[in-house]
Amino acid sequence: MIAEIIAAGSEMLTPTRQDTNSLFLTSGLNDLGVQVAFKTIVGDNLAHLTSAARIAISRADIVLLTGGLGPTEDDLTREAVATALGVEIHRDPTLLTELYKRFAARRMTMPPNNAKQAEIVAGATILPNHNGSAPGQFIDTVVDNHRKIIILLPGPPKELKPLFTNQCVPLLAQSLPPRHLSRRLLRMALIPESQVDARTSPIYLQYPDVETTILSGTAEIQLHFVCAKPTQAEADQRIDELTTRIEAEMEDTLFSSHGESLEEVVLLNLGLRNLTLATAESCTGGLLAQRLTAIPGSSRYFLGGAVVYSDALKTTFAGVPEDLITTHGPVSAEVAHALAKGTLARTHASLAISITGIAGPGPGEPGPDANKPIGLVYIGLATPTNTHVTELNLTGDRDRIRWWASQHALDLIRRHIL
Repeated sequence: MIAEIIAAGSEMLTPTRQDTNSLFLTSGLNDLGVQVAFKTIVGDNLAHLTSAARIAISRADIVLLTGGLGPTEDDLTREAVATALGVEIHRDPTLLTELYKRFAARRMTMPPNNAKQAEIVAGATILPNHNGSAPGQFIDTVVDNHRKIIILLPGPPKELKPLFTNQCVPLLAQSLPPRHLSRRLLRMALIPESQVDARTSPIYLQYPDVETTILSGTAEIQLHFVCAKPTQAEADQRIDELTTRIEAEMEDTLFSSHGESLEEVVLLNLGLRNLTLATAESCTGGLLAQRLTAIPGSSRYFLGGAVVYSDALKTTFAGVPEDLITTHGPVSAEVAHALAKGTLARTHASLAISITGIAGPGPGEPGPDANKPIGLVYIGLATPTNTHVTELNLTGDRDRIRWWASQHALDLIRRHIL
């Protein structure tokens, strides 16, 4: 079973408003084992909305339309759906009476155009709206010998959400065959999307019943898998079979098999081995520490660190010799080495990481760093027995370089612990 969501409203085609209802509806449909295959936003135009409804009804088993159920001339969802289905609209006398009562209870005269909200598409089941004046409508019909379910929902989230949860979900659960979704998210660090696909496509193409999506993020690639089966056990088993093979293939770059972030994985591995970590950051300006401390409970394993932006603070905090900075420059393997080793001694952590580099927008400061390029970064990793320095040549703007440097640092820690 696949679904399509149509959001009606010209305001969502502007830079200032966006459709958020579809995220809520997608989650609810997924819980019922229904995958959302299409999402469409249509302005307040009857011809456009009717066309979108026709297309959706032709290709999806379930069509949900949100918005356009108000009393004004630009509320056109009812008319569009009726035209797409080739049926009439009628004015329901009970709904009309309830509308008059609603206004009377507020000691207001109902404007004539509000009567439009009592109009129902032929064959629809009325879904009372206890939080607004526009009822929803549930249509279970047959189009070209195929069963179709079309649902009309009000646009305001405070009306849509309870109406969908309390009325649509039970109706859909009764109407649909049992389907259960299993999902899995694998995350890999510091590898191009093309390489991931080249290595994994020979595997996932053998599982046509599992929907595979590859997403490229900042310094990571995500593999999303979704499988629908009559039982949860069948869906889970199929996902497990596929991801076990993917994990074996991508073991060198895979850092998460269930969606955890890289910083979560680092902290988990520190905890499993009863290790502590300290940091000293220059070009990343505390970004690495911020990512770690954003995880609840990180204080058990992350002792803290310093933003050693100035040369003087590198010496004061971590004991980096002044002549080392003068000779090699603050952006150098030698300084990264001394900075990591000094931070380890200063904090008594199990591991210490240092980051120094040139994030831009300009090149290095006058002196030994003057001719060093933007994107040159050194990361030092110190333990009580060894200190290792990694040189990076990153590309992009300042924010990208800083994020990639922090991602490399986290992955270096992860790999060292493992």
